[in-house]
Parts: sequence; structure tokens; C-alpha cells
Amino acid sequence: MRRLLCLLAALIWPLSASAQEAGGATPPALLVADMVYVESEDVLVAEGNVEAVYDGRRLTASRVVYDDGAGTLSIEGPIRITEANGDVLTASSASLDEGFRSGILAGARIVLDEQLQLAAVEARRVGGRYTELSKVAVTSCQVCGKNEKPLWQIRAGRVVHDQEARQIYFENATFRVLDVPIFYFPRLRIPDPTLKRARGFLPPQVRTSTLLGFGIKLPYFIPLGPHQDVTLTPYLSTEGRTLEMRYRRAFTNGDIQIDSAVSSDSLVEDLRAYAFVSGNFDLPRDFVLDFGIETTSDAAYLDVYGFSSSDRLKNFAEITRYKRDSAFSSAVSFYETLRDEDTTETRPSAILDFTYERRYFPAAIGGELRLSVDSHAHFRPSDQPFDGSDADSVVDGRDVSQLSATVSWRDRYTLPGGLRLGLVGQVSGDRIRIAQDDTSEPEASVLTPAASAELRWPWVRRGASGARTLIEPLAQIAWSGGERPTTAADESTRQEFDEGNLLSISRFPAPDRRERGVVGVAGIRWRHSDPLGWSAGLTMGQVWREERDPAFTKSSGLSETDSDILIATHFATALGFQVSGRGLLDLDAADFSKAEARVDWETRRFELGASYLLLKADPAEDRDETQSEWTLDGAYEFTPDWSADGYWRYDLGDNRSDRAGLGVTWQNECVLAEFSVSRRFASSTNLEPSTDFGLTVSLKGFSTGGSAKEYRRTCSTF
Repeated sequence: MRRLLCLLAALIWPLSASAQEAGGATPPALLVADMVYVESEDVLVAEGNVEAVYDGRRLTASRVVYDDGAGTLSIEGPIRITEANGDVLTASSASLDEGFRSGILAGARIVLDEQLQLAAVEARRVGGRYTELSKVAVTSCQVCGKNEKPLWQIRAGRVVHDQEARQIYFENATFRVLDVPIFYFPRLRIPDPTLKRARGFLPPQVRTSTLLGFGIKLPYFIPLGPHQDVTLTPYLSTEGRTLEMRYRRAFTNGDIQIDSAVSSDSLVEDLRAYAFVSGNFDLPRDFVLDFGIETTSDAAYLDVYGFSSSDRLKNFAEITRYKRDSAFSSAVSFYETLRDEDTTETRPSAILDFTYERRYFPAAIGGELRLSVDSHAHFRPSDQPFDGSDADSVVDGRDVSQLSATVSWRDRYTLPGGLRLGLVGQVSGDRIRIAQDDTSEPEASVLTPAASAELRWPWVRRGASGARTLIEPLAQIAWSGGERPTTAADESTRQEFDEGNLLSISRFPAPDRRERGVVGVAGIRWRHSDPLGWSAGLTMGQVWREERDPAFTKSSGLSETDSDILIATHFATALGFQVSGRGLLDLDAADFSKAEARVDWETRRFELGASYLLLKADPAEDRDETQSEWTLDGAYEFTPDWSADGYWRYDLGDNRSDRAGLGVTWQNECVLAEFSVSRRFASSTNLEPSTDFGLTVSLKGFSTGGSAKEYRRTCSTF
């Protein structure tokens, strides 16, 4: 009986050999049948609802006959073998020869990974590894009736499934759509659904562009062992030839990726190329290395071919380590602009940054003690020590280096009535050097003592239904001493005033400028959460100072003695509706100097979003005209088969559309088709507008086409 069970287990061969073949111990087996008897000395028979369970596999049949003398095993159907991973094999009858590593099944049908169906007149098991099928139809489409034709199928005279390599080989194969022959392949190899990394072609992409014409991309994936791979993508269009390459490699402590391409087209005379390299590695002692390299042959190449929409190239290397009580960061960066109105020569192109911060908790004085050191330097390629023709009036060759150190102490206390008091005291030292600038002092050393006291008074209300409301008035008074350096400000040229720095001692983004004198802040926070699923919040605040600070720009909202009023709000419901916004309200002009807002509505079937951005004209920030734009984006699922998504960006300042796109997707259990159209209008990096059309069709069920398991139809019984 036990030998019969082991022989039955040998039948279940879609994935792996039996435990005996692997040299392991025989797992427990179970046989259930209406009747089990010995017919003769060498013949054992099990019949009537036969079910065998062995090593996670299950076999059902109507009758099993084992002849030990002849060395044969015969099984009468209907036969069904189910693997532990979900693979299914059905047949009308089966027989195994001596050794039980080879066998024949009549009327076989195999379902791999619950996706790909292989139906054959006959299936033969060879050498415990190969499954050979004759007169085969292969598809991942669901067929509900005898006369129904699958959307696509591959018919072949012979198919071999290599269980170990997880590859499917076809001979004399015909690809059919609704049973109409489309392509003929004398030989064809496709990875089975369980193989995630296999050498071969990926789904092709058809692209039509007003600049590049009609073209097709045919990616070819090449695994280089278990830890690295290369994808080569020839792109042939009516206006050019391109070869794209992506290389990936995983290491024990990190990974690296290289994306590149080389093109020859009718748009320019010379060859065009680009290369992007990115990597991330874990170093000893919890340090992390990140780096990136970006280069391109010309400014328009990345945008025209759709490789990137960035208008600057960044080459950098950064080492960081963040722990509970310390933070370390060291980085070097090189920038190259792709904007037509910009020049790399007069922009900070090489940048060095170093930051280290450590915190302590001294028991003698209580609170938290922080020590920090910051170093920064940036250099412009130009060597002109005066202002050239740039509209921003920044000296063309100005180079800056700076070293700052800060010692600070802070603590919080709870006062009677629930008042929360926060105290901060700090001393900062800055050493600044300016080179190649005739308009600035060459160097300065500045010592800045500062202190602040902050009061918060949180009022919390809990409703009977579980609702919670927080109202928190807050105030701060801060003082900073010392004198402002006479060197030019080259980092703190643009400032942001928001909830994050409402209660900061200094709202400048870099230490080349710090707020001076006495500064007062008052504000209020309101938060509400309701058990019905909606929540809302509002933050308002204003800053007052003794004298106006000309180092702040007008649009920062901080340039006058009374700042603009900061307003930030959000609202969200359980139905997926969200609104968030932030702005600076200028009371004198009764208008917003800066504003941004975002609205989103997400349900099971659709997503809809809109955002708005407003920046008022400010010559100090190189903005002679007001800039504002709308952005709309959304997606909608019409049916389980059809869906669409799109976006549109409109420049209100120039009264023109910037970008727009629409995508349509159709899919069922065996096919995924995506069509897209996008329009790029003229801009600083793309002077010639273009329209692109794209089409991608993937056959599900193979490892290259995506999974078909998550999308299954139900056959009607009517």
C-alpha cells in the first residue's frame, strides 16, 4: 500500500520530483477509496472515488491499478492532480512505465500557477524533468463553452515544458486571435508563469511622436546570474534609431542601476546619448552611501525621448548616518542646467555640505543639550568678480564657503492651568568667506546668542459620541543678538514662511543670514476628529518685529514689521474627499502673496485631484511677473475591463497649457492593453511642442506579461 502511494506521488510532476528522488525521507501518505483490494499476487487495485494525498499534493481518480510484476501503474479518470502551489493537471487516463519516471496521459490539461492552461491530446513524462505534449493549445484566457474561442491562443504540434528550467518550448506554433492565425513560429520559447527572471523579449511598445515619427520598442531582458541583469531596448522610428540599456546589480550591502541610451535621429546631426547611474550601499558602523551620476549630450534629448522631465542634472555622493541621539551627513554635488535661459557658468555648480549634530540629556540641569556643526561651500565656474548680464543681478563668479557651530539647550514645563512652557537658549558662531565678488566683503566672523520662550495652552474637548477637538493658542517671544555679517547673502535669497518654522528663532533657510532683535509670534491651532470619519484642522499665525528686515523678500511675507498672516488648513472625510491649502495673506493688499491648494476625491472607482499654485511677482526672487498654474489629474474605472487616467497642467501666468495626457487601459484575465497620448507644449527646455502616442499590449499568464490570477471571469450558468 505504501509503495502504491509513492507511485501515485510520482505522477504529480509539474514542479518537482518526489522526496525519494531528492534523497530525503518519505513524507506521510494517505489513500482513501471506496474499495482497495489485491486482485492477484502482484496486482493492487483501488477504485471508487480514489483520493491520494502526498507531500502537499492531491490526486483524485475513479480507479488505480498497480501491477508490481509488470512494473506498470494504470489510472482511470477523470484524473485531477493538484499541486501545493495551485498547479492543476487533469487527464482522462494515465499509465506509467517501469521506473515510474516516465509516463503517458491521455487528454491531458495542465494549469500552471493558476494562470496558463496547456491542453493536449497526449502528455508524456520524460526523465522526471520534462513534460512533452502533443497537439497542444496554450492560453490564459477563460473559455466557458465548447464553441467559445479564446481571445488568444498558441497552437503547436509539440510543446515541451522544462520543469527544472521553468521554460516552455514550442514547435510549429501559430499565434491565433479569436482562432484566426496571425503569426507562425517554427520555434518559440517562453518562460512559464513561475519564473520571474528569464532571458527573452518583454512586451513591445508602439510609440508615435510628432518629433520622432512612428516607432516601436522591443525590450530584451538578459539575466546575468541571480543578482544582476541587463535590459536592451532597440527603438526604431521613422526619424531615428535608438538603443536603450538598463543594467541592475544587487550586492549584499546595496544595489546599483545604470540607465542609458544612444540615438541617431534627423533632429540633430550628431549622435545623442545620456547615462544615469544611481546606487545605494550600507557601509560599516551604520553609515549609508547614496550616489548618482547624470549626463546627457544635449539639453532637449531627455525631454524629447521621454527619459526624464528634469531641467537640471545632478551628480552627487552622500554619506549619512542617523541614530537616536546623533545625525551625520556629508555630501558633494555637481549641477548642470538644461534651461535655455540659464547658464551653468554663473550658477552654483559644485556644492559641498557637511552636518553633524549630537544631543545629550544632562541630569544636572535637565532638558536637552544639542551640539551641531555645519559646513557649506559652493562654487561657480565663472571667474568674473562682477555682475554680468544675468537678470538676477548675482555676481557671476561668486564663490562661498561657510562654517557654523551651534550649542543649544531646550526644555519644556507644564505650568498651572495646563500651560506648556518651552525654553530655548543657544549660541551660534559663523565664519563666512566670499571669493570673486567685488560687491561684498571677503570674509566675516559672527557670534549670535539667541533665546526664546514659547507658550502653548491646549484645550481638549471630548464629545459623548467620541469626537475630539483641540484648540491651542500659542505664542513665542525670541531674541537674537550680534551683528549681521557684511558678506553677501547667497543661500538665504528665498525664504518660506509656513507651519514648520512659525515658532523658529530664525526663518532663514541657511546661516548666512539670521533674524536679529526681538521677534514676537502669536497663533492658534484647531484640530477636530469625528468618529463618523471626518477630520479638519486650521493653523493661523503672525510674526511681529521691532524693525523691518530687508533681507526677507516681499513674497516671503516676512519683510515688514508685521508679517503676512499664515493660514494653513486641511479637511478630510471618510468618503475619500480631502482638501489642503496654505497661503500668506497680505492684509494691506487684501490679497495672498503666496498660496497653494490641493483637492482630492478618491473612491473605489475613480480618483480626481486638482492643485493650484500662486507666486506673486517679486524681483528679489527673479520673478518679474506673477506665476500661477492649475493642475488636474484623475482616473476612472468604467468597468472591470475599462479604465482611463489623465492629467492637465495650465500656466495661468502665460495663459497657455504646459502639459496634458490621457491614458486608456483595457484588460481581462489574459490580455492587458494600454493606450496613451501626451502633449508637451513649448517651454524653456522644449522649444518645439510635441505629441506622443503610445500602445502596449501584454499577454498575461507568462512571466513577461504579468499575472492573470487576480483577474478572473465567472462563467454564466445560463
